[in-house]
Amino acid sequence: MAIIETEATLHEAHRDNHTHRDVNGGWLRPAVFGAMDGLVSNLALMTGVAGGSVAHQTIVITGLAGLAAGAFSMAAGEYTSVASQRELVQAELDIERAELRKHPKDEEKELAALYESRGVEPGLAREVARQLSADPEQALEIHAREELGIDPGDLPSPAVAAVSSFGAFALGALLPVLPYLLGATALWPAVLLALIGLFACGAVVAKVTARSWWFSGLRQLALGGAAAGVTYALGTLFGTAVG
Repeated sequence: MAIIETEATLHEAHRDNHTHRDVNGGWLRPAVFGAMDGLVSNLALMTGVAGGSVAHQTIVITGLAGLAAGAFSMAAGEYTSVASQRELVQAELDIERAELRKHPKDEEKELAALYESRGVEPGLAREVARQLSADPEQALEIHAREELGIDPGDLPSPAVAAVSSFGAFALGALLPVLPYLLGATALWPAVLLALIGLFACGAVVAKVTARSWWFSGLRQLALGGAAAGVTYALGTLFGTAVG
């Protein structure tokens, strides 16, 4: 078994092998949910309408309307959600900033006590807290991370979340409509393309999770296929009842 002999070698091995993916960005979650939601919701919507034995032009219009409505709804929802979260964080940061300005010594003692609770020797903890508290902005960042669990310089962007979710939903919702736009008159090409897209999306998501690509792909395929099957059955039932 190979042994790392020197501190320099250990540092190089750690630097080369111990890397992390960015899990704090504001684009990944809305993009992933947007694509999945666009595929599943528009496929289910179209199969539900198709189950009622309507003309294929009606299915196309339904799919395009579902794409537009869903994409704008997703973008608006993500923007409002992330903006509200950001405003809440900013309000908490303002409170912490005011405390640092009014009671700097108390905040410094609080920081020292925190480091002591984590095993730092009391004298060293007080000195570290004193040095960190010398810069008000650095002190705010440290307190925000320790007390609120956030990084003031890495807050999610509402605009990025909105654009990501809009584009991803529109792309996902387009897949079931695409065969009709290219001349198809039957439902099965749309369902086939959408199911392939669902599997592909699940497999891509696995790249940023601990799941295997085939498990993630099959899971998404099963969920989307089940939704399409249920809505098609309901569309058939309602279509027969209305007819």
